Amino acid sequence: MAKIAKKRKAAMAKYDATKAYGVAEAAKIVKEISTTKFDASVDLSIRLGVDPRKANQMVRGSVSLPHGTGKNVRVLVICTPDKEAEAKAAGADHVGGDDYIAKIREGWTDVDVIITTPSMMGKVGALGKVLGPRGLMPNPKTGTVTMDVGKATKESKAGKIDFKVDKAGIIHVPVGKVSFSPDKLADNANEILQTIMKLKPASAKGAYVKSLYLSSTMSPSVQIESKTLA
Repeated sequence: MAKIAKKRKAAMAKYDATKAYGVAEAAKIVKEISTTKFDASVDLSIRLGVDPRKANQMVRGSVSLPHGTGKNVRVLVICTPDKEAEAKAAGADHVGGDDYIAKIREGWTDVDVIITTPSMMGKVGALGKVLGPRGLMPNPKTGTVTMDVGKATKESKAGKIDFKVDKAGIIHVPVGKVSFSPDKLADNANEILQTIMKLKPASAKGAYVKSLYLSSTMSPSVQIESKTLA
């Protein structure tokens, strides 16, 4: 524990934790203060001035990151036999129908994204108790319920991510890995922020973006200046 505390203290000495930085500068700091031996994930946390309990203030969507997430995204396509070849050709890791529905019912969820066709959504929708809490339920709004399973698979593999505001009004999204250059991290973060700004609910009152933080796995968070996003 003392070793971890020492590393954290050294990291905190490299920047001013009370100051808010620009996106590019915050990305540089996060790279500098990351102490993990593995290639840690870099995440953006956005606290919004919305009430997620109200349907007209729910903020959710998807965004394609210009530089991907740096993560190997495991995709499952649940479809009818006539769409299986298309899904496989697009690079899906798992493709099937009722066999995968049975596996999920038994608790298998070893994937990052599930894509399905409208005709299969009735069966997939019945798996809500398993998929819902894990954020794996396909949704037409995020392009994961579609006839174009090939395009959806390619987008997911390339770094398209879905996001949704949680009960506390916060959106957590990955923007890449510590090994990314600060420019790539900043590009990805800005793409996410621009997308979220476009989704501002008309019924949201007061400041829409309350706070923004960038951090890597186990590193302190760096505050980002949010006034520029008005």
